[in-house]
Amino acid sequence: MKKIYHLSTCDTCQRILRELQPLDGFVLQDIKTETMSQSQIEEMKNAAGSYEALFSKRARLFRQQGWHEKELSETDYKKLILDHYTFLKRPVVQVGKQIFIGNSKKVVEAAKAAIHS
Repeated sequence: MKKIYHLSTCDTCQRILRELQPLDGFVLQDIKTETMSQSQIEEMKNAAGSYEALFSKRARLFRQQGWHEKELSETDYKKLILDHYTFLKRPVVQVGKQIFIGNSKKVVEAAKAAIHS
């Protein structure tokens, strides 16, 4: 599978998508306009190892709703990601069985290497 979950309104996601070009054969899913299914999130979790690895603790809603003050379980992380797209750390790049989560320079370089190998 070659898929990228991103947010079209996010400048960082757009910059990373430009860096990763060419993206021949990739499916791009804008998570704001095309809601992620439970099976897609479970597939990402299986590749990543946990829902927490997919979760963005930098999301504004995380603090606004007081989640930063609570001890969250894997079930909580899954529910929050399913409830609102903003809780998914972005972008998420899937290349076969490999998954690259987030926008750190190291992750983007690893994704680029996997895409163009």
